[in-house]
Amino acid sequence: MSKSTISMKFVTPVLMSFFVMSFCDLVGIGVDRIKIDFTLSNTLAQLIPSAVFLWFFVLSVPVGILQDRIGKRTVLNIGMSITALGLFFPYIFYSFEMALLGFALLGIGNTIVQVSANPLLVDVVPSNRRSSFLSFSQFIKAIGSMIAAPLAGWFALRFGDWKLLFLVFGMVSVLSVIWLYFTPVEETRNSEKRATFASSFQLLGNGYIRMMVIGIFLVVGIDVGINAFSGQFLLAKFASAQTLAESGRSVYFLAKMLGTFGGAILLSKLPARKFFIASALLGLVSLLALILAPSDTVALVVIFIAGLGIANIFPIIFSLTVEKYPLRSNEISGLMIMAVCGGAVLPLLMGWISDLTSNATMAMLVLIAAIGYLLVVSLFLGKPKT
Repeated sequence: MSKSTISMKFVTPVLMSFFVMSFCDLVGIGVDRIKIDFTLSNTLAQLIPSAVFLWFFVLSVPVGILQDRIGKRTVLNIGMSITALGLFFPYIFYSFEMALLGFALLGIGNTIVQVSANPLLVDVVPSNRRSSFLSFSQFIKAIGSMIAAPLAGWFALRFGDWKLLFLVFGMVSVLSVIWLYFTPVEETRNSEKRATFASSFQLLGNGYIRMMVIGIFLVVGIDVGINAFSGQFLLAKFASAQTLAESGRSVYFLAKMLGTFGGAILLSKLPARKFFIASALLGLVSLLALILAPSDTVALVVIFIAGLGIANIFPIIFSLTVEKYPLRSNEISGLMIMAVCGGAVLPLLMGWISDLTSNATMAMLVLIAAIGYLLVVSLFLGKPKT
């Protein structure tokens, strides 16, 4: 479907699904709070993001195939409904095992939401505004990510129960389902060839798509790694207060929020490939600086800069790939959201390295290697075609 104008009647409820998508980032505050509540090791605590992000690897391609048949809006509402269930569950039943199960449900719902929300947003905006709107959608997502930790702290102080955050976000998910259900969104359909497991995984034989899928794996791993590990890093290296350590992720998500808002404006004027290079370079420099930071205050400033650099990499990779292969958007979306399982792998690897070496700084080298790959990819894409 070719659109030349923007109708907020259709765009707004789709953008709201990105706010629901942000609830996956509760995993960060979950790691800190649940680790304290149940006296967990670093490795055991990092099972929480693994319980969430493992499902991206298992379900993304099947969900992409399903939505090729029943439609993106229907699948998106299914995902937001399961997200609501995953949020209500740990609020009602609270133990480490039950929290893992609740976060697993959150991961299943969020997987479905991410597979369907990105291509549905592409359907409701003009083709020349895709990169810009995909960055703006990440701005919406960053709002939810940023307010989670302060809200949890406020609920803990005001009502003595940080888990009220699950109840509130679960209710928001239900309202979002109702809103989108009553919005008649017209979707792009590929009537020539239905997506299958074979057609989806065959796309990995395409070097460009394979490179970009790996890029998604690593950028989400970096994102979740900073979210889940920044508090432990500040505690271990600087003996920071618990509240200050937890604020690291809020600083990061504030930067992501501002970065995606600025990216939405700049990407409507600048080539996405050049913006990709600048973003990856800023991310690499800031993560290197984080290891060398002399104090927790400087570290927080550097984390903010890292958030600005990393903010727009995901939407740029997604939009560039869909732009190159528009009729394979469902399959590409399935593969790319499958790669979001990087959010399960990199933090777990970081936790293991931290326990093995008793040095939180060593774990940060995982993130530096990942952003280094993304810089190489951005430079490759920026090379002129011959």
